[in-house]
Amino acid sequence: MSKGFVLFRCCFLLFLGVFIFHSKTHAQERVISTGVPFLLITPDARAAGMGEQGVATSVDAFSQQWNPAKYVFSEQNSAFAISYTPYLSKLVSDIFLANITYYNKNSERSAWATSLKYFSLGEIVLNDLVAGSIIQQGVERPNELTLDFSYSLLLNSKYSMAVAARFIRSDLKLSSDADASSANTLGVDIAGFYRSDLFDFRENKARLRAGFNISNIGPRLKYDEGGQKNFIPTNLKLGTGLNVHLDANNKISFNVEFNKLLVPTPVAFLDEGTGEVLSYQQPDISFLSGIFESFSDAPDGFSEELKEITWGVGSEYNFQDSFALRGGYFNESLEKGSRRYFTLGAGFSLDFAEIDISYLFSTSKVRNPLENTLRFSIIFNLGNPQVEQLED
Repeated sequence: MSKGFVLFRCCFLLFLGVFIFHSKTHAQERVISTGVPFLLITPDARAAGMGEQGVATSVDAFSQQWNPAKYVFSEQNSAFAISYTPYLSKLVSDIFLANITYYNKNSERSAWATSLKYFSLGEIVLNDLVAGSIIQQGVERPNELTLDFSYSLLLNSKYSMAVAARFIRSDLKLSSDADASSANTLGVDIAGFYRSDLFDFRENKARLRAGFNISNIGPRLKYDEGGQKNFIPTNLKLGTGLNVHLDANNKISFNVEFNKLLVPTPVAFLDEGTGEVLSYQQPDISFLSGIFESFSDAPDGFSEELKEITWGVGSEYNFQDSFALRGGYFNESLEKGSRRYFTLGAGFSLDFAEIDISYLFSTSKVRNPLENTLRFSIIFNLGNPQVEQLED
């Protein structure tokens, strides 16, 4: 293949997921898109099975990706977790998202965690046409990754907060791109989590949970000199959940979560002569200005702002803390991306590990890049559980 075609294929694979997620119709010119969109892909199968949510669900090792403030309520002293998510598996076989997470409760009131998230865009062979012959020039493997660290602190018996710092690297250049370079930036998360004491709920015991996380607060990405800067996916998550203890062996939870990208709505760029709309692009403003303006910059006012909020509901049934069944639904406005799908999942707990799987069924006319894809994750519990702490 020629270098020109290679460049096209690389860009096609990079942005195809975004275009599928945010497919445009005549009324969808103002769909919000960002750089490094892989940060919005759910990395673990448990959250994926509950409608892609985790900001207020019960704590597990992957809380780093959703709400690190949950770690101080963990019954385990520490855990190590890995996950694997095939991406666009119906089109290619070598694009995937992998995640490694470790957390440790260093005291009754504090915990820390670190994780590495790696997104591979597959292998691209660089060929060139020389004197009528195809000559291989090399192989490129464009990729993106994040490395983050969080610290959480219990403020009182029911409420905790956490901060996280994240290094983001997007290496999408090919050797034939003389002007391109890897893009790097930093992101910060601010999170909080509330977990009530057990209380009477009809004839059972129950526990209420709530959480928030403002994630990926940081400067825009810039790939080359003079090029356009891309906002990273700064995102606000708000959620709540209820755990009901049906009896000594059976528990069920009900969860709901809302998300809003804190990124400016694209604005129209007009032809100076005719006044016609040429394209919609995000304004050239700082990321801090973008966060504040994202709440009130939609051209159609409050009604359009509401359409930029996604929501999900999910439930989890747990038997003897050894087997779990999950289900959920995720919804996005038809004019803002049209992601709509049901999810199913299951989990199995062994003496030393927890294994989770999930599956997605799209209900939208727009095909989801994770449709009909099995996602896997596994958690290895390390250290002794804190038996004196009430179960969630």
